[in-house]
Amino acid sequence: MTALALQEPPTENSARERTARTTGAEEAIAPTVAPAAPVGKSGLSSPQPTASKSEASSDSQQGGAKPEPEPEPEPEPSKPTSPSKKPPSSSHPSASSWKSIRAVNYPDRYWHLRSGVIQLDRVSSRSGGETREDSTFQVVSGLSDSSCYSFRMEDGRYARHQNFRLRVDRNDGSKLFKQDATFCPRRSFNSDAIMLESVNYPGRFLRHRDFVLRLEPMENSRLYWSDTAFRLVDGLA
Repeated sequence: MTALALQEPPTENSARERTARTTGAEEAIAPTVAPAAPVGKSGLSSPQPTASKSEASSDSQQGGAKPEPEPEPEPEPSKPTSPSKKPPSSSHPSASSWKSIRAVNYPDRYWHLRSGVIQLDRVSSRSGGETREDSTFQVVSGLSDSSCYSFRMEDGRYARHQNFRLRVDRNDGSKLFKQDATFCPRRSFNSDAIMLESVNYPGRFLRHRDFVLRLEPMENSRLYWSDTAFRLVDGLA
């Protein structure tokens, strides 16, 4: 006797169940892979384009992205500066030339020897011969520094500072005398004029005060710049 088994045709629901079982098995077998973090400084940032080799090299050398350029600082206000050590060429006399030294702010007054000291007196071409002679100096190389000046009178005496006042004395050959009689020309803020700095008292310049010539420290004042400015002109004698 033959038994016949009747198989129910597959329905749509049974097909879905088989598909679900198969898919669940596959998902259980497949390894779990964590999604890759997006490229960038933070895992929460959006993906960034990959940098070229040159950009990557530059960033690695600089330690990261290039900083924003800082704003340029505002220029500082100009400050007074010390006089230049180079005198104007027009006021640089030739060696052993005879000159008279005239004040810039008192152009009718010159260095003039009176009673053993040098003062700023009124002298002109109409003055007596002795007065004009006592207002004329031979400009020679400095006794202590050949790049500076010494001022010699016709009788052989030199202008030198003593107790910070300008006077004349004979050269005794001492080191002190040579230094006291040596003055270095510095560029003045007045055109074609010079300042005269002591070689053994740097920072002190010859200045006229009450028409007496003194060695005084530098000051930042208009009056000081004027009182220390002199022009070397043709000798009056």
